Amino acid sequence: MTRTIIQTAAAPAPVGPYNQAIVASGQMIFVAGQIALDPATGAIVGEGDVAAQTERSLTSLKAILEAAGATLQDVVKTTVFLADMNDFSAMNAVYAQYFDEATAPARACVEVSRLPKDVRVEIDCIAVI
Repeated sequence: MTRTIIQTAAAPAPVGPYNQAIVASGQMIFVAGQIALDPATGAIVGEGDVAAQTERSLTSLKAILEAAGATLQDVVKTTVFLADMNDFSAMNAVYAQYFDEATAPARACVEVSRLPKDVRVEIDCIAVI
């Protein structure tokens, strides 16, 4: 199995011992969870605003996928982590702007007790090219 590390300045740099994404065997892309960090400053985007944070998270996912030679249409699975399930509708409204309902990937959405830097949402994905 080949393993290629993906890094792009268009998404926030990792804040721990992990990579933005790994391409396995040239086909599967595993993108690390993305939170609402501005890639240039490292500051949280949309403090307390789940819609703005979802937008930033998905923008980062898109940039990482593009750096790996993929698009959002190649995504087969996402996982959305919410700090509060009451934010589901606001998150989902933004999410729907990135993924067409007819071709949207499989998805899990769970509420968690806490997310890094106390953001409201984190999203990861798996894509196949």
